[in-house]
Amino acid sequence: MTRIRPAISAHAGRSVVPAQAGGPIIPAHAGTRHLKASAPRCSHLRRPLVGAACLLAASALFAADEPATQLEDIEVQALPGQQVQLRLRLSGPAPEPLSFTIDEPARIAIDLPETGLAMSDRRTPVEVGAVQSVSTAEAGGRTRVVVNLDEMVAYETRVDGDSILITVGDTASSGATAATFATAPDETAPRASGSREGGIEEIDFRRGEDGSGRVLVTLSDPRTAVDVRQEGGRIVVDFEDTNLPGDLMQRHDVLDFATPVKTIDAVQAGSAARLIVEPTGNYEQVAYQSDELFTLELAPVPESVAEAEEAREYIGERLTLNFQDIETRAVLQLLADVSQQNIVVSDSVAGNVTLRLQNVPWDQALDIVLRTKGLDMRRRDNVILVAPAEEIAARERQELQARKDRLELEPLRFEFVQVNYAKADDLAELLSAEGKNALLSERGSVSVDERTNTLLLQDTPERLADIRRLVQTLDIPVRQVLIESRIVIVNDDFSRQLGVRLGTTFVTDNSSDGLISVSGSAAGNDTIIGSGLDNVQNTGQPFPVQTPALNDRFNVNLPVNNPAGRIALAILDEDYLIDLELSALQAEGRGEIVSTPRVIAANQKESSIEQGVEIPFQEAASSGATTTQFKKAVLSLKVTPQITPDSRIIMDMVVSQDSVGEQVPSATGGFVPSINTREVITQVVVNDGETVVLGGIYETERRETSSKVPVLGDLPGIGVLFRTTQRDSNKAELLIFVTPRILRDGANVY
Repeated sequence: MTRIRPAISAHAGRSVVPAQAGGPIIPAHAGTRHLKASAPRCSHLRRPLVGAACLLAASALFAADEPATQLEDIEVQALPGQQVQLRLRLSGPAPEPLSFTIDEPARIAIDLPETGLAMSDRRTPVEVGAVQSVSTAEAGGRTRVVVNLDEMVAYETRVDGDSILITVGDTASSGATAATFATAPDETAPRASGSREGGIEEIDFRRGEDGSGRVLVTLSDPRTAVDVRQEGGRIVVDFEDTNLPGDLMQRHDVLDFATPVKTIDAVQAGSAARLIVEPTGNYEQVAYQSDELFTLELAPVPESVAEAEEAREYIGERLTLNFQDIETRAVLQLLADVSQQNIVVSDSVAGNVTLRLQNVPWDQALDIVLRTKGLDMRRRDNVILVAPAEEIAARERQELQARKDRLELEPLRFEFVQVNYAKADDLAELLSAEGKNALLSERGSVSVDERTNTLLLQDTPERLADIRRLVQTLDIPVRQVLIESRIVIVNDDFSRQLGVRLGTTFVTDNSSDGLISVSGSAAGNDTIIGSGLDNVQNTGQPFPVQTPALNDRFNVNLPVNNPAGRIALAILDEDYLIDLELSALQAEGRGEIVSTPRVIAANQKESSIEQGVEIPFQEAASSGATTTQFKKAVLSLKVTPQITPDSRIIMDMVVSQDSVGEQVPSATGGFVPSINTREVITQVVVNDGETVVLGGIYETERRETSSKVPVLGDLPGIGVLFRTTQRDSNKAELLIFVTPRILRDGANVY
């Protein structure tokens, strides 16, 4: 594997423009070439000869700026094993290229500094192996060669005299999925193969705020080559030609930190120091290096795709970078080229950085570089300003102080603001609130004319404009909601009764010419005996006797109250009388009560409506006196609506329907009425015009009663003659519906 040392200029390209200290920020525009000299200005040319002279002068000047080395041709050669070799032929000695990769779409980008483009065809089709085509472009004295791939594969670059060889495909020297990355030029002589001058000074582990696990390795040499790969579900990190001290050769169990990292094993593998990281669960991996600190970060992946999209902070195009001791300005230049963003870099940005990033978004790479070097950025329209954090903070403080000074010296203006829908007093209180939230400046004032509902303002023009915008936002008609509630009470009653009256009257004489009488009651017997005595006195014989009254003849008297149907049977003989009456009743009742209260309520304002009676009752005081009190039995609707931005309605509701119940004894004597209460208290979210059931109560009552003569009423068959039965079934259902409607053109409850 050949590592290429890039020679990249921090000022080359088209997207990074240094900002002069204290001077204006001038945005760079994509596609603009920056020339080393200015062409002569030839304005208002009226003669062809003068115009031609100017064109010749400009051409000569531009020709002097062309790079000495030109890319003349690209040769393609297919190699065994689906490999492709690209030979870039140049007109002079080949420069050290700078390369980086992009995963989506899969590309390999090779930058040739101080190199022009002499090829007429900017696109070379290949269609061999993983290579689709090769595209070339020139800008700012630099040529970029982009290898378009079907999928990301390993590659190697090598300088061969006036040519640069690029081998694309699975080479024997490449890692599992790693590509060859460019490194910065060494100022010292290269280390001998097999030597281990560098070493690992410290291995640490940290847990991030988002639950990520970070393996931190401090290197003695920031130029140490690092290889990160996946092997058997584990992450292997090799630090080439690096010594691992004996006290660091151990296993670190970090499972208790609740991160995707389970264990970390540090071992010496030949000339390389090796870390074996065993992950757990779903994770996302990123590796980067800043100076002597190498970081391997494993972040947990959210369980659902929706959570993953919400948790994703970086959306830039993904790329892979590996630089050793490269200028910070050069890294910013590269990120500007990849992202096609205009980046302005302050002159105070300096220093070098060692960076290794694999398959990370460009905006995350930019964030890492800024945090590492203590830099910050501000985005204005399509321009990104990069400077030290202290410099940006100081500049913003100066701007705020200048604005404050300007407000203190600016003359005051007087203005009237008419308030249409809101109360001017409320807005005045809002404007003159004390503290940091005050909208008026320290010199401003506000008064209110209650008669015309007008604000009288005095302040700077800038503050007055802010207040006008605020009043326009707040002074709008309050939206209203028509709430229609429907209370439905349904009753279903059923009752069935069966009754019987049975009587036997018997009269006979005994051996002494007396009477034996059997009747349904003592009164019946008294009638018989009384008539018998009268007969004896008059005729000397007890017979005939008088028949007792009907109700006195019944031995079993269990009739139905107010029967709907009856049938009677009587049997009369010389000495006995049998009476039988059967009665029956079946009653069914169905009722429905619908109450529909309607009310209009302003947004977030309580509104209520009620209708019913107030029942008076006497209440005794401790002194013994009585007072008259009133209890409401009403149908009422109380609601507070809130209209959401998506035209839904949140309602806090109290719906009740009370009615007069039974009379109950009072402690002071007499009776007072009870109140049957039906009420629902709830909060509900409803679409505009949608009907929703707030709640309901369903009651079912079943009752069976029986009255009978003991023992006889339990006899099978004939027991029905000695008992009466009643079966009742009552059903009651209460439903409460509500339908809110947002009023737009008018307000009417009907």
